[in-house]
Parts: sequence; structure tokens; C-alpha cells
Amino acid sequence: MSLRPTVDFLLHDWLKVESLQSRERFTDHSRETFDAVLDTCERIAREKYAPFNRLVDTQEPHFDGEKVILPQATHDAYKAYAESGMLSAAQDYEIGGMQLPYTVEAAANAFFAMASVSIGSGMLTSGNANLLMVHGTDLQKQVFAANEFNGRFSGTMCLSEPQAGSSLSDVTTRATPDGADFESDALGARYRLKGNKMWISSGEHELSENIIHLVLAKIPDANGQLVPGVRGISLFIVPKKMVDTNGQLTGERNDVALAGLNHKLGWRGTTNTLLNFGEGKYPVRGDTGAVGYLVGKPGEGLRCMFHMMNEARIGVGMAATMLGMAGYYASLDYAKNRPQGRPTGAGGKDASQPQVRIIEHADIKRMLLAQKAYSEGALALALYCARLVDEQHTGTAEDADVARLLLEVLTPIVKSFPSEWCLEANSLAIQIHGGYGYTRDFPVEQYWRDNRLNMIHEGTHGIQAMDLLGRKVLMENGRGLQLLAERMLATAAKAESGWGPEAAALRDALHQVGQATQQAWDGAQPAQALANAVPYLQAFGHTVIAWIWLDVANSLGNDHSPAAVGRRAACRYFFRYELPKIGAWLAVVSSRDATCADLPEDAF
Repeated sequence: MSLRPTVDFLLHDWLKVESLQSRERFTDHSRETFDAVLDTCERIAREKYAPFNRLVDTQEPHFDGEKVILPQATHDAYKAYAESGMLSAAQDYEIGGMQLPYTVEAAANAFFAMASVSIGSGMLTSGNANLLMVHGTDLQKQVFAANEFNGRFSGTMCLSEPQAGSSLSDVTTRATPDGADFESDALGARYRLKGNKMWISSGEHELSENIIHLVLAKIPDANGQLVPGVRGISLFIVPKKMVDTNGQLTGERNDVALAGLNHKLGWRGTTNTLLNFGEGKYPVRGDTGAVGYLVGKPGEGLRCMFHMMNEARIGVGMAATMLGMAGYYASLDYAKNRPQGRPTGAGGKDASQPQVRIIEHADIKRMLLAQKAYSEGALALALYCARLVDEQHTGTAEDADVARLLLEVLTPIVKSFPSEWCLEANSLAIQIHGGYGYTRDFPVEQYWRDNRLNMIHEGTHGIQAMDLLGRKVLMENGRGLQLLAERMLATAAKAESGWGPEAAALRDALHQVGQATQQAWDGAQPAQALANAVPYLQAFGHTVIAWIWLDVANSLGNDHSPAAVGRRAACRYFFRYELPKIGAWLAVVSSRDATCADLPEDAF
């Protein structure tokens, strides 16, 4: 099956993305230019990514003592992606961009994620460069961001440390002012960094001329002590190779060394590294310490980095979604062609009768419909959030502010829902294949392995849950939650005539979420309110996806094509099989159930 018809439907029939052409930034674009971008990305994904998904899984990156070796297919894919212009798709014409709506960029990148998420595309590089375009100096934008957008340089984000995974307040990498004179001093206040960073995706490779690390580190106080907590964290540009103010390599290697490659369950085609900064392996100008240039103001590193982290979270959600979609398509094809068993009922046990294809069994249809509901619903949500990004950047001041708040509330959902439920879709894809799905002869086991990462990286599932219940639904006196509720109620009102029971169920779910939010915090300490944050996240996510599916189904009108019939069925499935689950999840939230939180350690 092809992803393209689904993308076209969501972009044009549902989101009406052509309406963006009326805005000054996008006036040069049309349905034809959008289609041309999608055509190009679909072709590159089909030719340079999909055929090598298994290859990069089995031929893992390895270190030969001097450099990391990757298959030639990865080099070819990176080159094709960079040459496509997608690294700078949403950027200004003046810096080589296409000024594409982010909605179209996100849809185009979906093809690469489905073809081979393990090869990767440009999520971290684009996110790195986008951060610098907001928080960097003019010269930092020119030297680093521009060369990331054109593919000469690639980028990373370096947050976690071996002793402090998600607990960024406990980072110990330190940055001290450098007193030496450099011809590149104009690139920003220069520091020497010493410390270790763990789980750095694409932290070492030979795909690009240079790797630009964005590193969180702490500047010691006057007594040489690191400031506790996140307030002391600053952000630095640390290039793998030193550059001059024209962006040319100087021939010097910065003091950044590969300490080891992490050997992962999935995403094996992407290098994941432990990096040592300033250990003295590559001293610069006779001194140890990796040279780094300050981004923004001291102590504001985490605020700057969240610009990239939030982009990455939407990207992770899209990657999880497309892995779910890939498994769905694979298991659908298998179910249509695999004969096994006979119909239930009269004559069903007559072995002389021909076997039926397994797609004719009700339970197989249940598993296929679940995958479709999870994956296509998640894709619709991801593109809806991408559309909010465009609104935030190009809408009126009022509309941009509304989009900002909606994104604040929805970002934990667009990251977490696909990470959990498209992983479940991959599990169902294995189940449909039976024993064959558990072997490497079919791709579904790799999709599951690749997808299992998405509940962990860029903020674990639990962190997304605490962010949602502890911050996002409360911020600005709950205005973001109220705005989202208004949109859900508007959809329910529009859908009342054709989807009355579903509209009523959505209103009831929204009421339950609102009530649980209030009861969780009513007179509670944070530890009490957040003890069941993950069930809250699950219920909230299911309510959001139910809303998305109702809006999609209602937009179908009188369309009775097979695709429309399938979307209506997915909507009904979600409301009848999935949405009722929120009652159990929200019950423990509302009652602030302490079964888990209060259990003493020795009871385990």
C-alpha cells in the first residue's frame, strides 16, 4: 500500500493546507509545488531508504579506532536527503530555503520515517539549526546554521550524562572562560568544556564535513562551584572540527572524543554515542578542554534548548507514527495473502473446504482496525500540530498566541500517544503474522524494535506525563486546556447530526478529563497529584485522538469510497473499543490512588 493517498487526504481534504497560500510567506506556493515536494521525498524514500532498512539494521555502525564506519547506503541516503533541500525546507529563500509550510515539511518527512527510521533524516540537524536561528548571533547563524541547512555540517543535541539521564539539574559538564586568543573569537564568548555526554544520536560519523554539537554545561561561580539545579545551565556550540569565521575548516580537531558506541535494540542504523569533552585526546592550541561558543545568555541554556527539544518531540511522535503505519501496511498485505483456517459457523470445521485468507477472520480485522485507528489517528494529530506551528509563525497575533498554547498542551500528547500506541500497533502486526512475525524473515519485528525507543528518548513517557499534568494543563490558569476544550466541543457540535453518539461520548470524555484534572490538584501536594500522571496522560491522549478521529470522520461528508468507509470504521472502533478505557485511568487520578506511590521498597 502507498502512504500518499492518506497524506493527500489529511493535508488537502481535512486540513485544507492550500489556505496557507494566501499568507505572504507562502504566496509562491500552490498545490502543484506541494505535490512536487511530496513526489520528490516519496521517490527518494522509495529508492534510497526503504531497500536498505534491513541492511542498516544488520550492519551496525562500528568504530575502527579512528572513525565510525557506516554502510554506503547510509551515505547515499544522507546525500540524497541533503540535496533534496529538506534540511532547510521551511527556511527563508535568502538562506537557501523553500519557505514551505511546516505542515508540508512534516508530511514530506513522513515518507523517510516509514521507509527507514533507522537510517534517519535531518531531524536533529534541522532542529539544531532552527535553534540557532532563534537564539544564535548573526555570525553563529551564518557559520553554523547555514551550513547545517545546506548539508555540509550535521547537528546533535547533547543533554544527558552517564550519571544524569533525564535529570538535567544534575549535569556536571563544566564550561570555563578561555583566555587564549583565537581568530574565531567573533563566533561568541569562548569557553573550554570538560565532561561526558551519553546517548548522543549521530554523535560521530563521516556523513558530513563537520558535526555541530549543542551542549548543555554549567559555568562555575566565583568559587569554582557549579550552581545547583537547572538555573546554572548554559548552552554552547561545540564543533567536532574547528572552523573560522567563514565557516571553513581550519584543519584542527576539537577536543571531542568518541568514548564508545551504544549497541541498541533498534534504530541500529543511527550511531548512538558516549562522547568525552575535554579529556585531552585532541588538545586545541596546546590546551585541554573542548572549545565551545556560548549561545544566548549564561544560565539560559535550558530555555534555549527547549526550542530544539520540543521540535524533536514532535519528530519522535512522527517517527513512532510511521513505524506503526509501516507495520500496519505490512500486516495488512500479509493478511490479504495468507490462507489459514475456515469460516466459523456451519461448515467451518469441514477440512475438505478451501482455507480462507486470514483477513476474513473477525479477530484479524480487529487487530488491523486497531492499528489503523492508532497510526492514522496519530498521523492526523501530528499534521494538526504541524499546522499549529504554521499558525504560530504566520497567523495574526491572536491566532498565533492560541496556536502557541494549544501546542504547549498537545506536544506531550503528540510525542507520547504514538510512542505507546503505535508500538502496540507494531505488536499487533507481529501477532497477525503469527510465528513468522517473530522471525527476521519479515520486517514487523524490526518495526517493533525500532519503535520501542520512542517511549524513552526526548523525554520519557513518565516525564511527558508529569509535564502535561504538572505544567501544561495548569499554565496561564488553564487557558491552553480551555482552548483545546473549546475546539473539541466545536467538533462535537458540528458532528452532532451524523455522529450523535460519538459526539456525546467526546463531550463526556472531555468532562471526565476536566474533572480529574481538578480533583488531582484539589488541595494536593505535587507528589500526590502526579503519582498517577501516566494514567492521566493515557486518558488525555485517548480523548485527543477521539476528537481528531471525529473531526476527520465528520469531514468525509457523502464520500463512500473504500478509503472513507475505512476511516469511518476506524473512528467507530476508537470510540467503541478505546475511548471507554479512560474511565479506569482517570479513576486513579481523581482519587489520587496511592497504591504505587506508598508501597515500601522492601515489599517488592
